[in-house]
Amino acid sequence: MRVEGRHIKIAGDLLAHYDLHARRLPWRAPPGSNAADPYRVWLSEVMLQQTTVAAVIPYFRKFTERWPTVEALATADDADLMAAWAGLGYYARARNLLACARVVAAEHGGAFPSTEAGLRALPGIGDYTAAAVAAIAFGRRAVVVDANVERVVARLFAIETPMPAARPEIRAAADRVTPDSRAGDFAQAMMDLGATICTPRNPACGICPLRPDCAAFRTADPAAFPVRLAKKPRPHRLGHGWWIERADGHVWLVRRPARGLLGGMRALPSSDWNAAPEAAPPLSAKWTTITDPVAHVFTHFSLSLTVHVAHLPLDITPPGDGEWWPLDQIAEAGLPTLFRRAAEVAMKENQLNA
Repeated sequence: MRVEGRHIKIAGDLLAHYDLHARRLPWRAPPGSNAADPYRVWLSEVMLQQTTVAAVIPYFRKFTERWPTVEALATADDADLMAAWAGLGYYARARNLLACARVVAAEHGGAFPSTEAGLRALPGIGDYTAAAVAAIAFGRRAVVVDANVERVVARLFAIETPMPAARPEIRAAADRVTPDSRAGDFAQAMMDLGATICTPRNPACGICPLRPDCAAFRTADPAAFPVRLAKKPRPHRLGHGWWIERADGHVWLVRRPARGLLGGMRALPSSDWNAAPEAAPPLSAKWTTITDPVAHVFTHFSLSLTVHVAHLPLDITPPGDGEWWPLDQIAEAGLPTLFRRAAEVAMKENQLNA
C-alpha cells in the first residue's frame, strides 16, 4: 500500500522524532543504519512477547554472551535453555526458540529468511514476529503491530470498535501510515512512542510528535482508546506443592511434562491445579504445612499453592523420576517464578524452625 498525504506527514514526523530520541537497546542498530543482526532481532522479539523491555535486557545479554549466534543456540541442551529462560514466563516460547534455531541452522545454513512468508514457515514465528524481523533486520516494508502500536494507532485514528474486534481495523490503519522506506525504523519508532509517550494511562500528549494528527487527542480523552470491554473475572485455582529436603542439604526436584503450563521446567512435586483443599503427598513423611499459600497469577487463572515441607533421611528417595538438587545451588536450578517463590517460603520456614 502506498502512503499518501497526511499519512506521509505522520510517518515523516515520527521518523524525525525517532532519529533524535530512539531508545538504545542491546538488540538495536542506530536509526537509519539498516544493520540490525537478524538473530538478535528475532531473539529480542521472542523474549519481548508479554514481557517488558526492562525485564528482557539482562536475559538478552546473558543469552547472547552464552549463545552469540543462532548456530550456537541450536546446539544448546534443552534443559540448559529452559533454565536460562526461567523468569521470563510463557515457557512454550523457549521451546519454540530452540526448535526455530535448529531449523535455521540445519535447513538454512544459519541465515534467517528475509521475507515474512519465509519467516512464518519457521517454528514458533507468527505474523507479528515475521513482520518485525522482516522490517527491522531486512528493511522489508512490513506492517508491525504489537500492543504498543495497537494503542498508538487506535488513538491516532480514534478507532471506536472495542478490542479485540478492532484488530483488523487497527492493522489496516497501521498499513496506511507505514512508509515504503525505513519500515524497520518506523516500526521501532511506533513501539518507542507507545512505550514512552503514548502510554496506557496518562499519555504525555504535550511532547508527542503526532499530536497534531491525533484524533483521540481532539476528543480530550485519549486514554479512552483503545476501547476495551469489561474483563471477565479470572478463575481461581488451588494447588499443593511439596518441599522434600534430604538430611545432606538437597531438595527433590522433578521435571514438569514437556507439554502444558511450565512445560519442561524443573519444579517441586505438586498436585494438579484444581485440587481440593486436601491432596495426597508423594510419599509418607512428617509434613509441615506452611500457613500462607504462595499466590501466583497466570494468564488465564490465579493460583494459591499451599506448600508442605518434609525432611527425609539419606536412605529414602521419593517415588518417580526426579533429582536431588543442592540447596546451596537452588538459584541455578532454573525454577519458574511460582516454584522459586515456593522454595523461598520453604527455606524461610526451615530457618524459623532451626
